[in-house]
Amino acid sequence: MDMIDSLRALAGRLEKTLDLIKTEEATKNSMIMPLIQLLGYNVFDPLEVTPEYVSDVGTKKGEKVDYAILKDGSPIMLFECKKSGDSLNINHAGQLFRYFHVTSVRFGVLTNGIEYKFFSDLEQPNKMDEKPFFEFNLLNFKERDVEELKKFAKSAFDLDSILSNANDLKYARLVKNKLNSWVTEPPEEFVRLIAADLIENKRVTSAIRDQFTTITKRAFEQLISEKINERLKGAMDIPPTTPAEKSTVAAVTAIAEEPVSNVITTREETEGFYIVRAIVRGVLPVERVQMRDSQTYCAILVDDNNRKPICRLRFNSKRSLTIGIFNEQKEEEMIKIDRLDDIYLHADKLIAVAKSYATSE
Repeated sequence: MDMIDSLRALAGRLEKTLDLIKTEEATKNSMIMPLIQLLGYNVFDPLEVTPEYVSDVGTKKGEKVDYAILKDGSPIMLFECKKSGDSLNINHAGQLFRYFHVTSVRFGVLTNGIEYKFFSDLEQPNKMDEKPFFEFNLLNFKERDVEELKKFAKSAFDLDSILSNANDLKYARLVKNKLNSWVTEPPEEFVRLIAADLIENKRVTSAIRDQFTTITKRAFEQLISEKINERLKGAMDIPPTTPAEKSTVAAVTAIAEEPVSNVITTREETEGFYIVRAIVRGVLPVERVQMRDSQTYCAILVDDNNRKPICRLRFNSKRSLTIGIFNEQKEEEMIKIDRLDDIYLHADKLIAVAKSYATSE
């Protein structure tokens, strides 16, 4: 089984048991150790994976880090673990910071079992960076994330190769986050630059700046929508060979053929769709969970059937995100969320409605 399939299987198991994992020890046993083993390291061999690894750190004698992965008796990667559901920030990585000073380790991982933040000492030797160079979310990952994670597997681990790529990874992620923020809130300097370039012999007044801020946001959304549709149409040029592939092509055809001027499938809607599909994949095959966008909401349906709604994403408002989740009686409950990750907080409701369609058949 390829690593991506193993990760999907692990994610599927966790989605069903996440509510039962309430302690740090449970998080280690059911979430973190399986991922370390999935990377090819023997979690039952202390010469390879040492729990509660001890190294004298300055005046803090006998301080422990949760896991150390060893090679030839020396640590190559350290894991600092928090309870599932805990937020991860640099303040939680104090032990990793101290270990970088006194060991030759080059990689530290801060994790709550779902999110994995990989740190190194790219900026100053033996001093852990404050920003991770790579982040992996077990319940929301893409194929390119898996390709990066594979580099930390026992069979592929190469220190120089990872470090040579780590700096690019770190800044690529920061640039992507910056561009992502520009999509919803273009900075004033950027809007002024565009306006000054397009408007000849005119001063960029506050009125023109406000006008171009709105135009820029709309242009960003249309550009992203067009790029998505181009990718979908490109995928359809490859003849499907299985019923599942044919079903998927039929679903994306409906999306791709929507007029861009009337229906814009935003990045948030696309990512929300993939999150919902990941949540219910343990109940329904992914090819049965399909998206149908409209001007007022983006519907996520079973078998592309309006009579089998799972939820509706109402993300057209810039001020708030709302997800409408259906129950077994086809009643829609409107829930406001602050960010896309909040969809996972309502996984039990999404799974319940998906189960109602699965069991009725």
